[in-house]
Amino acid sequence: MSLAPPSPQYNTEDKPDLIIVDCNDRSHMAFWVMLGYLFLLATISFIVAFLARKLPDSFNETQFITFTKPIDDDYNMVRTYMEFIEILLLHPMIVFHSMAQMCKLPPTSDLEGIRQSGDIMIGGLLPVNTDKIYQKLTFNIRPPKTNCTLFSLEYYHRIQSFLFSIEEINQDPNILPNMTLGFQMYDPCNIPHYDLQGALQFLTDSRKEITDKQCSSRPLFTVTFGATISPNSIILAHVLGTIKYPQVSSSSGISLLSNKKMFPSFFRTIPSDVVQSKALAQLILSFGWTWIGLVALDNDYGLQGIQPIKEEIVKAGACVAFMEYIILGQPDRNAPRIVQAIKESTATVIVVFSIEADLVPILNELVKQNITGKIFIANAGWSRSALLSITNYLLVLSGSLGLFVEDYVVPGLSQFLAKIHPSTSRTARWTRMYWEKVFACQFLSQNQTASLENPVKICTGSERIEDVRNNSNYISSLKTTYAIYSAVHLVSKALEDMKSCKVGEGPFTNGTCVDIGNFKPWQLTYYIQRARPKIKVDNAPYFNENGDAPGVYNIINWQMKPDRALAHVKIGLYNNTAPPHQTLTMNTSQIMWNLGSKQVPSSRCSNTCTLGFRKAVLKGKPPCCYDCLPCLQGEISNQTDSLNCFRCPWDQWPNPEKSMCLPKPIEFLSYEDILGVSLAATSVISSIVPALLWAFFLHHKYTPLVKASNYSLSCLLLMSLSLCFFSSLGFIGYPDHGKCLLRQVSFGLIFTLCVACILAKTIMVVFAFMATRPGSSLRKWTTLRVSYSIICICLLLQLLLCITWTSLAPPSPQYNTEDKPDLIIVDCNDRSHMAFWVMLGYLFLLATISFIVAFLARKLPDSFNEAQFITFSMLAFLSVWISFIPSSLSARGKYTVAMEVFAILGSSWALLICMFFPKCFILLFRPEMNSKEYLMIRTISR
Repeated sequence: MSLAPPSPQYNTEDKPDLIIVDCNDRSHMAFWVMLGYLFLLATISFIVAFLARKLPDSFNETQFITFTKPIDDDYNMVRTYMEFIEILLLHPMIVFHSMAQMCKLPPTSDLEGIRQSGDIMIGGLLPVNTDKIYQKLTFNIRPPKTNCTLFSLEYYHRIQSFLFSIEEINQDPNILPNMTLGFQMYDPCNIPHYDLQGALQFLTDSRKEITDKQCSSRPLFTVTFGATISPNSIILAHVLGTIKYPQVSSSSGISLLSNKKMFPSFFRTIPSDVVQSKALAQLILSFGWTWIGLVALDNDYGLQGIQPIKEEIVKAGACVAFMEYIILGQPDRNAPRIVQAIKESTATVIVVFSIEADLVPILNELVKQNITGKIFIANAGWSRSALLSITNYLLVLSGSLGLFVEDYVVPGLSQFLAKIHPSTSRTARWTRMYWEKVFACQFLSQNQTASLENPVKICTGSERIEDVRNNSNYISSLKTTYAIYSAVHLVSKALEDMKSCKVGEGPFTNGTCVDIGNFKPWQLTYYIQRARPKIKVDNAPYFNENGDAPGVYNIINWQMKPDRALAHVKIGLYNNTAPPHQTLTMNTSQIMWNLGSKQVPSSRCSNTCTLGFRKAVLKGKPPCCYDCLPCLQGEISNQTDSLNCFRCPWDQWPNPEKSMCLPKPIEFLSYEDILGVSLAATSVISSIVPALLWAFFLHHKYTPLVKASNYSLSCLLLMSLSLCFFSSLGFIGYPDHGKCLLRQVSFGLIFTLCVACILAKTIMVVFAFMATRPGSSLRKWTTLRVSYSIICICLLLQLLLCITWTSLAPPSPQYNTEDKPDLIIVDCNDRSHMAFWVMLGYLFLLATISFIVAFLARKLPDSFNEAQFITFSMLAFLSVWISFIPSSLSARGKYTVAMEVFAILGSSWALLICMFFPKCFILLFRPEMNSKEYLMIRTISR
C-alpha cells in the first residue's frame, strides 16, 4: 500500500464504447502474492484437518473443515486458472513482468541525442548531419556504428527551433497550464534504421523501467516528430500507423504519404510533392522552355516527385531531353553518367529533384568538368541549401530557380540562438560543429596545435552570433525553421484541446472525453487533425483532410552578388488554392540568369518556328525536335511554333510573311487600268475609221470602182465593222449583270453581220460572173434583195442561238478565285461554254465558207474582182480567232478578257484593211485606175 497504492481508473480498453470505472491494483504481483498466501493457509488447514478428521472428540470440526476447503479450493483454482489463461492470452507482457518483476531495454548507444523530462513527452528525430559513411560488415562481430558526416546549418537551426518552441510553450501560462512538455531528440543522420530505432525507443523508452502500469496504458511518448526525408518517413508511418501513433514531419513531401488509408496517423507541415511537382512544371512552362533534362533520386522520394513533373510538361507539349537518376547505392551517386548526359544534351534547363547531400557529388563533377551555362530548377529539398551556396558552385548554380515552402523567421528564435555557446549548450558537440560552420573557424583539441603548413582560423569561443546575423546563408537557414516550430505548436494545441474537453461535449462516444494523463495514440491523432494553433505569424498552420499543409511555395532565384557569393532572392509565389490564372505570380524583372544575364535563356531542341511557318516533327525524334516548313499557298500561321497552318477565307489572302490574312484585291479590266484605257481608246478610235471610210466611199459613190465593189454591201460592212470596234467596249469596265448578259450576244450578232456581208459579197461575185453567160437564169440572183436575204438568214440563225443561250443559261457576273488565288477576279460566267463555242464556231463556219468561195473565185474575169481581197480578209480573220483560242485558255483574270478584246480589234482591223484599204489606195493615189476604160481593158486582158 505504501509503494503502489491502488487507485481508481477509467478503463476504455475492454469495451471501447464505454468508460469502465474500476480500481487499478497498480501491482499485480502484490495481488497474486496476497492470494497465494491465502492459498497457502488454506492448504495447510486442509492437510491438518484431513489428518485430524478421525480424532475422538465430542464434536470434531475437522471433518467439516476438510470438506469446506476442497470446495473453496476448487472454486478458487478454477477462478485462478481462468484468470491466468485470460492474462496469458491478452496480456503476455503482464505475465512476463510479473514473473521477472521488472526489466528494461538495453541502452542504444548508436543514437546521439538530448533529453528533457516533462509531464508529457514528445519525441524528435531531427538530424544534425546530412550524410553518412557506411562501414564494411563481416557479421562475425556486432555491426559497427554508422558514422554521420556533413554537418548542416539548416538542420541545426531546426533543432534549435524545436527546443525553442518547447521552451516557449512551457513558459506560456495559457498553453497547457500546470503541465510541461518534455522531449527526447535523436540525430538519426537520415539513416533509415536509425530513424526506426529512434521511433521504437519512443514507444518503449529505454531510459525507463517497464512496469505493468506502462504496459496497460499509453506509451510514455505521445507523438514523434520526423523523419526528415520522405523514404524514412514512409518506413516510420507504416510502423506507427499500425497503432495509430501520431507522426508529424516538417520536411517529408512525398505524395504517397497523403494516402490516409495507408498512413492514417501521419501529418506534415509542408504541402504534398504533387503540388510541388505541378508548381515546378508550371514554372518551367511559363518561360517557354520545351526541352528539359530531368535528374532525380532513385528512391520513392525522387521517383514520385519527378514523375508528375514529366507528365505535366509532356501534357503541355514540352519534351524530356534526358532522364537520369542519382543512385544512392553508389559512392559517387552516378555523377559521371549524369554529368555526361548534361554535357552532351542541348537542353539548357535541368530539373533536379533531390536533397542537398546527394547533390554534392554531382555538383563536384560539374565543377571538375567546367560545365556552366545551365539553368537548374530546384525542388524544396535543396532550393535554399546553405551547403550548396558556396563559392565553389558559383558558376554552376548562379541563375538557378527553385521552390521552397512559404515560411517565416520564427519570432524570438534569433535571440534564443544568441544565447548558444559551446561551453554551456546541452548539445556541446553539435554546437561546436555549428560554431565552426558559422564562424569558419576550428576548435583545437587539447593535444592539437595549429599547423604552419595548413593555417586555419582558431575558434576562441568569444565570437558572437550577432556578427553573422546579416549573412545571407545564415538568414536563409533561419527561414527553414518555421515548419518544425509550427509542428510543435500544432501538437501542443491538440493536447490543450484534449485537456480542455468537457464531459458530455467530447468528440468520442456519448460525448465523452479522455484523460490527458492516460489517453490512446489514436485519440491524440483526432485532435491533431483538427488543431488550429495561434502563433505569431500571418498564416497559422493547419492540416487538410490528407494531413498535408496548404500548397504555398515561394519562388527563388540564385543570384551572384558583387562579392561573388550566392544569394537566394524571392521573385514570386505559387499558391494552388488561388484561382487557376493566379496560381503562379512572378516578377521576372528581378531574375538574374547565369553570370548576371537578364536575357531569358532558351531551352529548345529546335529553333522557334516564326510566323508563317509550321512545325514538322522529325521521324524518330521527340515532338519538340522538328523542322520549320513554310505554310502552303493561301495558308497562314499567326503563332510561333504553330503545329498547323490555317487557310484564309475565300475573300482573303496571306500577306508576304504569311502571318495574317488580308482582303484580296479585286481584279477586272477597268477603265482605270492602263491596259483597259488603252484598249478602250483603241476601240473608240478604231470605230471612227469605218465611219470615215463610209464618208469617203459616199464621196466616190458613182465612181466605177465603188460601183463595182457593191456600194450598198460595202456601206453595210463598214457599219458592222464600226459596231465591231464598239462591241469591244462591252468587255471593259466592271462586269455587272447587264453587261455580262449582252456583251457576248452583241459580239456574236455584230460579227455575224460583218461576216455575212462578206459572204454575201463573195456569193454575189460568183453569181455576177455566172450571170454574164448568154441565156443564164442567174441574173435575177444578183440583186440586192438576194444579198440582204443571205445576210438576214445568217444573222437569224445566230440570233436564235443567242436567244436560246440567254434564255436557258444567261451569263452572269462571278467572283473567280481559282485562276489567281491571291485575287478576286470579277468576270462574267458564260454559264454555258458550249453555247459560246457554238456561237464562235458558227462565225468560223461563215468565215470558212467565205474564204473557200472567195479563194475559188479569185481568178474569175470581172471588171473588179473582190474575191482576192475577201480571201485575204477571211484568212486574216480566221488566223486571229484561231490564235485567240490557245491564248484565251492560257490567260488568267483580266488578261483573258483583254485577249478577247485584242481578237475583236485584230479581226476587225484585218477585215477593214483587207477589204477597203486597196480601194482607198486606188481612189487616193491611182485615180486613173478608177475609170471604166481601165476596168474594161483589165477585164478583156483577163
